[in-house]
Amino acid sequence: QVQLVESGGGSVQAGGSLRLSCTDSDYTYSGYYMGWFRQAPGKEREGVAAIDFYGSTSYAESVKGRFTISKDNAKNRMYLQMNSLKPEDTAMYYCALDFGDLRKYPLNPTVYRYWGQGTQVTVSS
Repeated sequence: QVQLVESGGGSVQAGGSLRLSCTDSDYTYSGYYMGWFRQAPGKEREGVAAIDFYGSTSYAESVKGRFTISKDNAKNRMYLQMNSLKPEDTAMYYCALDFGDLRKYPLNPTVYRYWGQGTQVTVSS
């Protein structure tokens, strides 16, 4: 059973950095997409970055050049390195996974079936 757990959130000042991790120690993935999503209070959940099994990545325009998604298949772990953080990056961040072919819409949260509980990121000005 897929159980995703995020870690690494916290509070940081604008311009700072955080690295989020997502892991599931009970499952070995093959042929999947994984992504990071965020949801701020009163807003819809939005895609931040996604990565497929082979390492191809997609990013939301708002985070390009600042965030980097990566993964370690051997450790079943995915990361989101967030640099140059802005107050508008403040949100609950979720990792998600799906085994389907999501190449046409990797940042669409509605197509992912498995979700973690989220980790809060707060960026102060």
